[in-house]
Amino acid sequence: MNHIITDTNFDFPSQLSLYKGKVREVYTLKNDLLIVVATDRLSAFDVVMPKGIPFKGQILNQIATKMMNATADLVPNWLVATPDPNVSVGHRCEPFKVEMVIRGYLSGHASREYKAGKRLLCGVNMPNGMKENDSFPTPIITPSTKAQMGDHDEDISREDIIKRGIVSETDYEILEDYTHKLFQRGSKIAASRGLILVDTKYEFGKTKQGKIVLIDEIHTPDSSRYFYADDYEARQAANEPQKQLSKEFVRQWLISNDFQGLEGQSVPYMSDEYIKTVSDRYVELYDNITGESFEKADISNIQERIETNLLNYLKTL
Repeated sequence: MNHIITDTNFDFPSQLSLYKGKVREVYTLKNDLLIVVATDRLSAFDVVMPKGIPFKGQILNQIATKMMNATADLVPNWLVATPDPNVSVGHRCEPFKVEMVIRGYLSGHASREYKAGKRLLCGVNMPNGMKENDSFPTPIITPSTKAQMGDHDEDISREDIIKRGIVSETDYEILEDYTHKLFQRGSKIAASRGLILVDTKYEFGKTKQGKIVLIDEIHTPDSSRYFYADDYEARQAANEPQKQLSKEFVRQWLISNDFQGLEGQSVPYMSDEYIKTVSDRYVELYDNITGESFEKADISNIQERIETNLLNYLKTL
């Protein structure tokens, strides 16, 4: 099918290697540049779904690009150019093997752990007496180890990250500082759109020159959770679920169909009709998060479009 992109195998000039993540595919070039292709693959519970979602890669890439540009004055990032709607080009970095998850509210994974009776998440105390979607007194950082494709990310504490030598204490303090700054700016941007940035994750890497920079996606519906601000208080007071903008609607659909990525469970069948609803929802997410109307790129042959755009860009280097 030419109208979605779920796998690539390009051979660019000066290409050294290709790494395939859950959603993104990373091409390393000789000149210390990376080409990152955001595919239409859909991942939930650390499992890649068997069908792709039209326009999902474009949506994630374009939101991430806008948010990188909107935070570059606070935190340096890897981005150099976006020569195609699905593609970003940036500086080659050595990724830190942790994801910096920051939570302003008791939602998602944190809420599921809380309901199970846990009050300590990644070494951070969660107050007693909270209900789902309540705000924390101050945002908490709950890191996870970065999983390979098909594996599960694992919660880990700050102390264990440093003790195990995953990240040095000096570098980790920078990651924490950057994480808080990005979340504060992201929350401000969300508020201007009538949204609440509930939780999100950031990934960082170190350049050849030893500079720590933000990498991967930022403030997208795959990496973040948003609530609508206008009725947040009323819904909390009435003990009603929050209306949210995130990939959580996919997770909830999977849960309702007896799938949470656990051993022995099978991914439920996704009909073409359901796939279209997911695609439409991602378009809605884009419009609300960016405050702009999504413009669909030409998807008559995405592979050819990406290859042409990238080859033309590489000629300019």
